[in-house]
Amino acid sequence: MASEGPEMELVHLLRAVTVELGLHSARFANRNGMHPTDVRALIALMDAARAGEEMTAGRLGAALGLNSAGTTALVDRLERAGHVRRARGRRDRRQVVVEVEPQAVELGRAHFGPLITHAVELLRGYDERERAAIRGFLEGVREAAAGAD
Repeated sequence: MASEGPEMELVHLLRAVTVELGLHSARFANRNGMHPTDVRALIALMDAARAGEEMTAGRLGAALGLNSAGTTALVDRLERAGHVRRARGRRDRRQVVVEVEPQAVELGRAHFGPLITHAVELLRGYDERERAAIRGFLEGVREAAAGAD
């Protein structure tokens, strides 16, 4: 175990932030009759759309660690709730991709928007060098967590 020091104080703070963000996400899921995996799926789909990538059900399932049956149940549930739609791929019309419906984006914006706005305002208080350090730290922790298993 790493020795306690100023670095560990930041690690503990990151853990506390992670817990609070998880609770915030769980409140959103609970208020909207969703499972936490539904919220993670919507985030993955919105991240893919923001990156200009199409997301097939198989790719979504892999990103969430679900098997084929679990992925189908997830997409069916989100589709019935009006949060996603299945559509033909733009690049390959033979593929079926999963897309987030605009009302799901608005639902998320209503809940998460104030927190995102606050985070953006906090980041504006840092100069580019400091933001680069924050970015590097967060990317490094994310990569370490992704490879932890």
